Amino acid sequence: MKLSLDPYMFRGTPLPELPALVAELGYAWMELSPRDDFLPFFNHPRVNDAGGAALKRELAAAGVGVSSVLPLYKWSGPDEDERQAAVRYWKRAIRITADLGVDVMNSEFNGRPEQAARSEAQFWRSLEELLPVFEAEGVRLVLEPHPDDFEEDGKAAVDLIRGINHPLVSFLYCAPHTFHMGNDAPGIISHAGDLLTNVHVADSFDHTGSSGLRYIVNPPGSTVRVHQHLDIGQGEVDFDELFAELAAAGFDGTITTCVFAWEERARESSTFMREKITELLTKQGMQL
Repeated sequence: MKLSLDPYMFRGTPLPELPALVAELGYAWMELSPRDDFLPFFNHPRVNDAGGAALKRELAAAGVGVSSVLPLYKWSGPDEDERQAAVRYWKRAIRITADLGVDVMNSEFNGRPEQAARSEAQFWRSLEELLPVFEAEGVRLVLEPHPDDFEEDGKAAVDLIRGINHPLVSFLYCAPHTFHMGNDAPGIISHAGDLLTNVHVADSFDHTGSSGLRYIVNPPGSTVRVHQHLDIGQGEVDFDELFAELAAAGFDGTITTCVFAWEERARESSTFMREKITELLTKQGMQL
């Protein structure tokens, strides 16, 4: 099992300096999520071959591995021009990932929930183009349902991934999205079985509580999705339940801390999350 840090709160740190910082925080692994100087949100990668090689050298020097690369593209968007652009971005991102010696990429379904059927059709079209690239580069694809994707429900997302029917494609459970996925971590994890290979850990509030008024969005009736990425204990996710189910499932994949809320105390948050996750794993008899 790997315990990894998503260093998004440190995105102001120059890319070559990230490995040493991650090591200083006590992590042996990190997830490379979107950064303006690496893989920006929804745009073509910015890092060139020389930049990737420099990062690889710094990773080796710091003794830090990249557990996964996480790009976000509109590859399931209903607009065909955007979808084609996203596929081009994906191909370059896969090449960068392989050059780094990394064999896992995490991402989201994307698309639009109000155009779910059209978005799913676009998703399959993109997969047809990209799966041969993943195969050629030996990179695995791990997918999660994100709030405001064309598929948001956890069990339905597992079924969709199972329908892809490909050994390189698996499922990611994102704890801060628990209440958007159906508020049933044990059921979703059990349903996923050996398709579950990655878990993102951060806390969030239950938007369904208090008759849906745990937090209020205006104007009334807005379809906006709201959630948080907080330190464990600052929200309402039941982490004892979550880690007990991971233990029962024999989970042996990658757990990534992905807190985004506390940039003013990013170091303290990252250290706390490492210690708390280790404590939860130990409680369930699980070892890193």
